[in-house]
Amino acid sequence: MLDAETMQLGLVGLAALSAAAIIYILAYPLLSGATKTEKRIQGVTDNKAKRAVRNAQAEQISNRRRQVAETLKELEQKQKKREKISMRTRLERAGLDVTPRVFWLTSVVAGAVLGALTYASLPGMSPLISVAVMFVSALGLPRWIVNRMIRRRQNKFLDEFANSIDVIVRGVKSGLPLNECLNIIARESPSPIREEFKELVEQQRVGVPLSECFERMMTRMPLSEVNFLAIVVSIQQQAGGNLSEALGNLAGVLRDRKRMQQKVRALSAEAKASAGVLACLPFAVMLMVYFSTPNYIKILFTAKMGQFLLLCAAGWMTCGILVMKKMINFKF
Repeated sequence: MLDAETMQLGLVGLAALSAAAIIYILAYPLLSGATKTEKRIQGVTDNKAKRAVRNAQAEQISNRRRQVAETLKELEQKQKKREKISMRTRLERAGLDVTPRVFWLTSVVAGAVLGALTYASLPGMSPLISVAVMFVSALGLPRWIVNRMIRRRQNKFLDEFANSIDVIVRGVKSGLPLNECLNIIARESPSPIREEFKELVEQQRVGVPLSECFERMMTRMPLSEVNFLAIVVSIQQQAGGNLSEALGNLAGVLRDRKRMQQKVRALSAEAKASAGVLACLPFAVMLMVYFSTPNYIKILFTAKMGQFLLLCAAGWMTCGILVMKKMINFKF
């Protein structure tokens, strides 16, 4: 009987010791702080990993900004080198397929013809007036016409430029390469975008890098919008990224700029009309008086005092026209 009780007590004690050992093993990490230590170690490791990821992302953003800054600096330096514009470049911008030699010969002939017509139509007038008309007609008038043609061609280019960028965006999203999208623009876009992109595609076919092709396009079409496109494509080639998203944003910006230009033109139309009337009124009155009573106004052209007054009037009119032009032209 004693042996059975002793055995039971031994078994109970053994079970108690086993339970105490199990409890000690389970509770020891909590009591000794090992769990907290592991959590702290894991937290430090996770923080290091997150910090490394953040540092990598920050470094990538910094490199991208550095590349953008370098690209903008290079384009600015090249733009400064192109400040001196030759007559051949002006004729290319105007879309005229003539050489500078032909342009200057035509200018000289036009100046001689207009000077002779002025001398023949106004007998008794000082020959200096005919010489001045010939000089202005030979040097000023042709260049003014070329500059006006350049502005008209650039405005036509901007009217369809955003749609051309949309062609690139849709083509890239559908899986077409950038070169094929440029070919589509060169084939199907209206003039003058068709000619400019056709020149770009032909240059690229003979081995000219795409960035240099866009630089040459900026030489022929010196617009900030073309500069934006060149920057976006150049950055995408150097740093990668979503080209369709970047060009889509660029197309939206160009459309907003176009709407702003149209709004400014609408708001300044009345001022421009008033300036035009004020600038043309003295010349219109002088012509009407000359054709109605030529002897009344002819003294201005024949007498020295009249010629001096005409020169003074021309100087003041030039100052007034330049001031009005400065007041009604807005840069945006």
